[in-house]
Amino acid sequence: MEGRDNNGFIGDSSPSIAGQFRWNTPPSNGVHVSGTHGVALTDVELAGGKTVHRTSVPEEIARNGTGTAIPVQPTADRDQWGKGVEFLMSCIAMSVGLGNVWRFPFVALENGGGAFVIPYIIVLLLVGKPVYYMEMIIGQFSSRGSVKVYDMAPIMRGVGYGQILSTTIVTTYYASLMATTLRYLFDSFQSILPWAVCEDSWAGNCIPSGSSNTSSMNDLNNTLVLSNRTSSAELYFTKVVLKELDGIDDGIGLPDLRLTLFLVLSWSLVFLTLIKGVKSSGKASYFLALFPYVVMTVLLIRACTLPGAVDGIVYFLKPQWDKIYDPKVWYAAVTQCFFSLSICFGNIIMYSSYNKFRHNVYRDATIVTSIDTFTSLLAGCTIFGILGHLAHVTGKTDVGNVVKSDAGLAFISYPEAIAKFEVLPQAFSVLFFLMLFVLGIGSNVAMTSCVMTVIKDQFPKVRNWQAATIIAICGVLLGSIYVTPGGQYVLKLVDYYGASSIALVLAIAELIAIGWVYGVDRLCKDTEFMLGHRPNLYWRLCWRWITPLLMFVILIYNLITLEPLMYKQYVYPTIAYDIGWCIFAFGLLQLPIWAAYAIYKQSGKTLNEKIKNSFKPTAAWGPLDPVTHYEYKKFIDED
Repeated sequence: MEGRDNNGFIGDSSPSIAGQFRWNTPPSNGVHVSGTHGVALTDVELAGGKTVHRTSVPEEIARNGTGTAIPVQPTADRDQWGKGVEFLMSCIAMSVGLGNVWRFPFVALENGGGAFVIPYIIVLLLVGKPVYYMEMIIGQFSSRGSVKVYDMAPIMRGVGYGQILSTTIVTTYYASLMATTLRYLFDSFQSILPWAVCEDSWAGNCIPSGSSNTSSMNDLNNTLVLSNRTSSAELYFTKVVLKELDGIDDGIGLPDLRLTLFLVLSWSLVFLTLIKGVKSSGKASYFLALFPYVVMTVLLIRACTLPGAVDGIVYFLKPQWDKIYDPKVWYAAVTQCFFSLSICFGNIIMYSSYNKFRHNVYRDATIVTSIDTFTSLLAGCTIFGILGHLAHVTGKTDVGNVVKSDAGLAFISYPEAIAKFEVLPQAFSVLFFLMLFVLGIGSNVAMTSCVMTVIKDQFPKVRNWQAATIIAICGVLLGSIYVTPGGQYVLKLVDYYGASSIALVLAIAELIAIGWVYGVDRLCKDTEFMLGHRPNLYWRLCWRWITPLLMFVILIYNLITLEPLMYKQYVYPTIAYDIGWCIFAFGLLQLPIWAAYAIYKQSGKTLNEKIKNSFKPTAAWGPLDPVTHYEYKKFIDED
């Protein structure tokens, strides 16, 4: 065995990585068989369950130890990124999303401002980067989606199915947020922003959000006249856009026609992006990843020129050191890092599975995680520059008082701030909501791709456009629930029980599956074979001990501080909580159901043998390409 360039590997034109393991006689069109080294695999096993036509090894060759080159046909077609940079751009478009622009500034504000950044960066180093790198390695190494990848430990396959369920749930309501964004985007082209003025029906209960009303607001700001009034931006969001109900005891109502049309448009764009799988989404990734930064830069420059903007940015970045000892801050840092990077949802495994086998994922993992953090800080400065200006024109000294949480941050506070721009508020409104929409589409494309990959892995004959069509139609039908007058109540319920809670448990299960069942040592050997270098002590400690323990502590803290879910102080009816817990239970039941199935399907004469074998990788586990797979088996046997 000797170190060589990787260019001898069939079907791989990635840049060479020094120190990669190669065999003395790399075959140009077949597998070099020597002696009895390695594990004998069937044609189907070599292709990961897909039939591969090749010439079998003559028995006398295996018996006598003589060598021959055996022609091998390529494995069944699996999509690959056109260029390595498309993978990088797609990961950026996936990870840099609404969580950075929408959620991060508010979470940082709630948890100590600049002091929150310190726990966030620590968590990024101990959870975000290790898990991101680990998922990239396992996905690229196996060329399998988030369910098939558990060929490495069949008893843990339920983790993959649970994550797909969670991802599907998020996908259904994520598109409804895109529909709301499109509604605001189209409304931004009106001569007067509709949320800047009060409608006649709101008389006596409304404060206009437009710039022409700032002087009168300053005069009356400290009087009781305005104490019970609501801004026109908030009323527009709840009464015009959502037509929101006061509760869902009597049902959620019928879907809003305009939001439904925008929902269809959103899914149509996702469908067109994925019509040819990663080949088409890879091309779109350049725009989806880079355009938001153009808009964010323009908005930041504009924000910094507004009166009061500096106060808002200082308010955002100024550390409140007493909060750094609060466990809630660390819990917020972990959850923000977790959802911002989209780790443990299967998306990263899916995207990296379309890489060439020797692609440098270490570099890409470092770039994406660093850019994600930088974007969060950039967005925070931009948003709080605008909110600082809003506090200035309304005469408020506390920037925190002008911020609404959750959806209100994107659809109430930001539009209200933009409405107070004296110069071209429509232009900045168009840019802002176009940026939000592009960010959302990038994330939604990744989640939909994850579901598509699972479908295609299970049913190889299904074409990309067929899978995309089915998902888009189901997405519109399920998403219509969230564009009803009671849709936000359902969204909050489903997100809590079907996404956030399940994801945390499944993340711990994934870390156990890869770090303990499959084993960190085996993962390091795979990395060494694929990239030519063994992960250092930092990665091994995080994968085996630090990251799983930290996630477990967060889960315990989450259970201890668990409170009944509410939406705007509204307590859900009992049946709603029952449905929520059923969704949660269904997600977790994937673990024992698929574990039992894996044990049942395993070979073995006794139950103990079946259980023991279900913890071991399948015979097909390893690189999907037969040539690389053969060399991998030889590498493992001789190591």
